[in-house]
Amino acid sequence: MTNKNKKFYVTTAIDYVNAKPHVGHAFEKTLADAISRWHRLKGDDVFFLTGVDENAQKNVQAAEKAGIPVKEFIDLNTKSFVELCKKLDINYDDFIRTTSKEHSVVVQTIVKKIIANKDIYKAEYEGHYCNGCEAFITEKELVDGKCPEHNVKPEFRKEEAYFFRLSKYQDKLLKIIPQYVVPEKRKNEVVARVKEGLNDLCISRKNAELGIDFPGDKNFKVYVWVDALINYLSGLKGKEKKYWPADVHVIGKGINWFHSVIWPALLLSAGYKLPKKLLVHGYLTSAGGKISKSLGNTINPLELAEKYSVDSIRYSLLRCSVFEDSDFSEEILISRHNNELADKLGNLVSRVSALVEKYGIEKCNNKLLKKLKLKEIENKMGNFEIDKALNEIFAFVDNCNEFVQENKLWEIGCKDREKKLYELSDSIKAVAILLWPFIPETSEKIAKQFSFKVGEGSFNEIKSPLKISKIKKGEILFNKIK
Repeated sequence: MTNKNKKFYVTTAIDYVNAKPHVGHAFEKTLADAISRWHRLKGDDVFFLTGVDENAQKNVQAAEKAGIPVKEFIDLNTKSFVELCKKLDINYDDFIRTTSKEHSVVVQTIVKKIIANKDIYKAEYEGHYCNGCEAFITEKELVDGKCPEHNVKPEFRKEEAYFFRLSKYQDKLLKIIPQYVVPEKRKNEVVARVKEGLNDLCISRKNAELGIDFPGDKNFKVYVWVDALINYLSGLKGKEKKYWPADVHVIGKGINWFHSVIWPALLLSAGYKLPKKLLVHGYLTSAGGKISKSLGNTINPLELAEKYSVDSIRYSLLRCSVFEDSDFSEEILISRHNNELADKLGNLVSRVSALVEKYGIEKCNNKLLKKLKLKEIENKMGNFEIDKALNEIFAFVDNCNEFVQENKLWEIGCKDREKKLYELSDSIKAVAILLWPFIPETSEKIAKQFSFKVGEGSFNEIKSPLKISKIKKGEILFNKIK
């Protein structure tokens, strides 16, 4: 059943614009897009938000290093993130920039609510500060004296600041986190750390060049992470009543703490409903090591988009494990394109359409469709196991290819050939509809070739028999990459 009136709000993290996007950004945005498209497919009223964090001090530092005025530098890199979304067919509803006036107003409004709740006080802070994380980190978190996320030694800072009473919410967070964080591994990490005890959070920065003025004290800016997290509300631009709370925030494991602990605590203090789920995905790796801007081993997704089709890139990314780290490279992309998209899906569509053009089809009961594990695919998508849902869809593609081979539909005298070709054509319809969240361009090509509807609200069409139409062999969907 589709849910025409059911809302679904999904977000990605917002990205620092201190450098051009890398493939990790492409992975997260494609994941969130597949989730949002799945809900559009089911007929839900979807709002999908992505965007960039333009208020981070690391953006200032990067601009200075490049010798470019800060605003010009930020605008240039933000443009690259917008271009990435366009190249990867990321169907967002809004793209937020945290330098926007509307975002600033919402941030100040929420911070004022927290102040009114007596959860903010002024004191002096000292500790280890990692510029990469834009956060203070404890001695316990350091590995060999370095930040484990960025492998650099943090600087020691001492400054006057405003603090948020995070410790006040420890007991509530221990009840919230187990229902909120996915997968289990990431939930357990955070719960264990919260049980060790929470310190109050420094939520201001003195004399920062970028950022939003702290309410009532212009000598301070709102801490960039508080500013950034509030984008999930400000990005709705007046549609909070319709779409809040978020159904799922999609983020990388490196920022789990900010989203699983700090964000719910801020919302509790300000009197907002809590988001339903936090999907914490693993990293893309290169030979087992993290791919990131700070480590200098990035894969440029915009360059990939110049060489390969959008659906080949999307598919190869979505085949990566959602919850665990996964190796990714151009070689892996090519292998998945050739061995799965070309040899399996492309070959099936090409052979069946050519046979239908030659012999025609006759409508019948599609028994082959019983091999499609539709309920299992729905369950996998409901649990955000995108890679496993794709496995199930392609298992059915394998079933269809085996059906062609076993029945030798090209041979003279093949029994019930036209009926069997109908079963295959109807099954291709089901496959194309299910693949629309993952490889939309290809799904739409198949739908046009076989004359059926695909896209928003078309999930129910899976079980509606394919209407007889003139089917011709079309262009090759996926040419082999040498």
